[in-house]
Amino acid sequence: MNWELIFSGSPFLELALILFLAAILGAAGQFLRQPLIVVFIALGIIVGPSALNIVHSKENIHLLAEIGISLLLFIVGLKLDLRLIRSTGKIAAMTGLGQVIFTSVIGYFIGIALGFSHLHSFYIAVALTFSSTIIIVKLLSDKKEIDSLHGQIAIGFLIVQDIVVILVMIVLSTIGRNEGSNLAADIGSTLLSGGVLLLITFVMIKWIIPLIGTFLARSQELLTLFSIAWAVSLASFSSLIGFSSEVGAFLAGVCLATTPYKESISGRLVSLRDFLLLFFFVKLGSDLNMAVIGAQVPAAILFSLFVLVGNPIIVLVIMGLMGYRKRTSFLAGLTVAQISEFSLIFAGLGLQVGHLNEEIVGLITLVGLITIGVSTYMILYSNQLYELLSPVLSVFERSTPYREMSPLKKEGDYDVIIFGLGRFGGSIASKLESYADLRFLGVDFDPQVVSSWQERERAIVYGDIEDPDILENLPFHSSKCIISTVPDSSFSLTLYNTLKEHNYEGRIILTAVLEKDFELLSTQTDADVIMPHRLAADYLHELLVEDILIIDELRNAD
Repeated sequence: MNWELIFSGSPFLELALILFLAAILGAAGQFLRQPLIVVFIALGIIVGPSALNIVHSKENIHLLAEIGISLLLFIVGLKLDLRLIRSTGKIAAMTGLGQVIFTSVIGYFIGIALGFSHLHSFYIAVALTFSSTIIIVKLLSDKKEIDSLHGQIAIGFLIVQDIVVILVMIVLSTIGRNEGSNLAADIGSTLLSGGVLLLITFVMIKWIIPLIGTFLARSQELLTLFSIAWAVSLASFSSLIGFSSEVGAFLAGVCLATTPYKESISGRLVSLRDFLLLFFFVKLGSDLNMAVIGAQVPAAILFSLFVLVGNPIIVLVIMGLMGYRKRTSFLAGLTVAQISEFSLIFAGLGLQVGHLNEEIVGLITLVGLITIGVSTYMILYSNQLYELLSPVLSVFERSTPYREMSPLKKEGDYDVIIFGLGRFGGSIASKLESYADLRFLGVDFDPQVVSSWQERERAIVYGDIEDPDILENLPFHSSKCIISTVPDSSFSLTLYNTLKEHNYEGRIILTAVLEKDFELLSTQTDADVIMPHRLAADYLHELLVEDILIIDELRNAD
């Protein structure tokens, strides 16, 4: 079918069909539990010249893609949280920088061994170092592991990676702008342009944003419009003075990162960002010449294996040497088993400045498709993978993983052990504190919660209820009661079965939120199962009945 004849003069019809196909493929991706990045690149290949050849309004697609990239970098700057890096300590910087260095060096030599030029090997190696913060945050959030120790460490070193990629883009845009000119002039021009951008950022943070922020926040629509306008404007100005537009968009986000409105802005722009990024990946996929990159498939598979296996091993080694347990290191390591959307943007910049050809960009894109697709399942089934590989992972763990050996403030036996010190578990612990003779121990997987309770000199240790080895360092045999406030029934069953395997004879209390979980735990265990909302309803019922009876007595007395 001659799509060019049909769509000639009708970009709207072309866009409508692209969006329709995106919705269909998006539903298929959702069923396969794949990130939208994979779906969008596949869509670009389908609508490109290699298949249906639908994309003809390339200038319109390119413009939408540029705005999408600007919003992506703007939100990265907006959500840049250096406090998270500080809270995870030097492990975030050490792991982030260590992984970038080792991956780039090893990847470079793999490229050379495969016959690529030094420049192409450098680009490929650098592209392999970056992992997708967007995908990892989404997967960890879906698994409710974002607040766990490995989740916090992973987000910490992913932020370090984001900072590194911004610096690399600055260097790349400078090289592309001044290629062939005087080195001293290049450095001076770069410093001057960078100084101008930093001065604008400083002035906006120090005076302009505080002055107009309150006024803008009166209307959420105006605040959103200003944010988009500011992101695109500074991105355009950055491009005008010789930097890449991505750098300007990132600094535009940094300008608003200190405001109390950043979460509101981010929440409103995320959907728009995802929509516009569709066109970047469609453009990327449609520009791929499948006939040209077909010869790159063996190299893409080899590089993908390095990313899928080598990157996690690098993180395992670094974290193991720093005193973390093999499970924490393994789960954190899985988050770097794919390359990022920034890797594809980086490759696009390399093509733009003339350092790369279509074959190398296609190779990096293929590696992205393979690693993102496979690593998604690796993270989704991370606990099953850990159980399978646990025996061989001991080589990456020190004999005493001191980073996770939380010393108990009070030695000896504990009457009660509470798993999970969130709102419900924390309330239970607060009630138990009123009994001087009752000793209880808290267990939580959120390092911030553990740190907070340790500062109050309360007995608490770090522990993840999913960890099959969680009971090794707990004095549970002497406890009279173990309470789990974790609402997930699968986690509760795991804990219950582990306790029974260790011949625990005390009382076990599990928590359920949904009726189906209550029925499941009640039928498959002999534990006491409680539902917090039922307890609240029972308490309110008693209060109301008591008040009504008192009122009736007063009325009868009258």
